[in-house]
Amino acid sequence: MPSRKKTGMFAAAFLTCICSFVIICVVLATPHWVSSKVHFSGTNSSVMVSLTYGLFSGTCEQLVDAGLLVPEKVFQVAANLSNTKVKSTITAIIVILVLGLLVSLLSSGFTCTNAVSNPYQTFLGPIGVYTWNSLCGIFILTAMILFPVNIEGNGLSTELAHGCFSALQKYVKSEHTYGYSYWIMLLVIALNIASIIIIYFYDHARYSKKKEQERPIENAPKDVILF
Repeated sequence: MPSRKKTGMFAAAFLTCICSFVIICVVLATPHWVSSKVHFSGTNSSVMVSLTYGLFSGTCEQLVDAGLLVPEKVFQVAANLSNTKVKSTITAIIVILVLGLLVSLLSSGFTCTNAVSNPYQTFLGPIGVYTWNSLCGIFILTAMILFPVNIEGNGLSTELAHGCFSALQKYVKSEHTYGYSYWIMLLVIALNIASIIIIYFYDHARYSKKKEQERPIENAPKDVILF
């Protein structure tokens, strides 16, 4: 059976891993990644399309000269994309987040196992926790970089606006505000770091205690050691 200290520290790391898992589920499920205002110019008027969306779905409405023209409607992100580059980037983000979800689940399993037992395999201990939490953090950070690149560089919001309203004319400009579904991914990274720090302190304390136990033998006189 593990010591109380080990159980407590791995249990704390388990909670951070579970919280990370839940937050990634929320990130995938909620359509509040970004709110965009995409402006177009027409012959006699200017048109603005307002969009709020996530990875799978969103809502859009069309306004002409600050007056509502088309009521808010729901759209599917994949169905409104025709650009292969934009669509493949969205798919890549989803795949990366699903991998992050699986890695977070693995990390939860490792920390739970260590909280209730002493696994023989080295990789099931702190090394495994370091590995899975680091990978999860890398996946989340990659998703956070790819999404703005897809909006700013590939014109994701403009592409979705054209998908919602096909009669739009000349593109003028767009404004973007990232929502809570995007920013809470920072919390996932913070939780991954917290898990690593907790296990590091446990691992460091265990190593220091082991060294202290070895020190009396090292400092003992040779005749005592031989005896």
